[in-house]
Amino acid sequence: MKKASNKNLHKARDSKKDEFYTQLCDIELELKNYKNHFQDKVVYCNCDDPRVSNFFHYFSHNFEKLKLKKLIATCYKNQDIDLFSKNDSEQAIYLEYEGDKNGNNLPDKNEIGVKPLKGDGDFRSQECIELLKQADIVVTNPPFSLFREYVSQLVEYDKKFLIVGHQNAITYKEIFKLIKDNKIWLGYGFKGGAAHFINKHYEDYATAEDHKEGMIRVSGVTWFTNLEIKKRHEDLILYKNYSPKEYPKYDNYDAININKTKDIPIDYIGFMGVPITYLDKYNPDQFEIIGLGISNSGLEIGVKPYKTEHKKYRKEIQKRGAVDGDLYMMIENVVDVPYARIIIRNKKPQK
Repeated sequence: MKKASNKNLHKARDSKKDEFYTQLCDIELELKNYKNHFQDKVVYCNCDDPRVSNFFHYFSHNFEKLKLKKLIATCYKNQDIDLFSKNDSEQAIYLEYEGDKNGNNLPDKNEIGVKPLKGDGDFRSQECIELLKQADIVVTNPPFSLFREYVSQLVEYDKKFLIVGHQNAITYKEIFKLIKDNKIWLGYGFKGGAAHFINKHYEDYATAEDHKEGMIRVSGVTWFTNLEIKKRHEDLILYKNYSPKEYPKYDNYDAININKTKDIPIDYIGFMGVPITYLDKYNPDQFEIIGLGISNSGLEIGVKPYKTEHKKYRKEIQKRGAVDGDLYMMIENVVDVPYARIIIRNKKPQK
């Protein structure tokens, strides 16, 4: 990853652009694991430009295969078909599709209802909430900067969902509480723990081999859902045994530190601090989540205490949102910031 100046980071933050268009291949890779959830369901994509959205494309072209009841998609401040909307139309549109009518199993233009909205299509507007009430499942890539508010709305209206987000959102107290209470969990994820988005507002500093020209590579992106999946009940295979030398305890909390999920000991009965990436393997039948070890959660752990500048830094990262949170590794001296830890307990340790 190239080193960037703080000036570039602030410029990205200040643009406040959340137009991260998800690739169709990434949608197909994840959605193949949820097919049994969609029969006779109304699917709502409420953070999309429906004319060009790959979410709308996926569900409209697989409408009969998934046996959907209806597909709805709304866009924010846009009526154009340009991929990067100007977001300058105070009256937006929404699309409805109820399946193939002429027998060709394709969503033809005359089969897709294009309807005007009174407002700008913001997912928080009352008319978009009324569309949300009709939906059974919400599937989309919401604005990263509004992730807390977006998930809160889904929970308030008791909706099933599958949405794209950044793993940094796990440390938000509102999101972590839902994870701890088994009301939300991670999906199957993106290949290599990173995603490529079509986006013109951020410069891509990634130097990974799978970098794609014209797209921004964002590491730590994942799927959040409350749809039951097989992965969620698969036991994590453990093979190491506990030893005090290999697993030191924290200075200020009665738990051992574990740097990699694969190193969780098979026989430890106490509390363990694991990285947030552990949630990708979390099985509530095998482990219990006790809490979150970061300073702004009320549970502060770490091999060394947080310094004042560390706390200030974490607050700034959360204020910027998940997108800039992914870019924080470019800031100088960030290596001194203690990492967040999820505190877990093994429900069935082996003797």
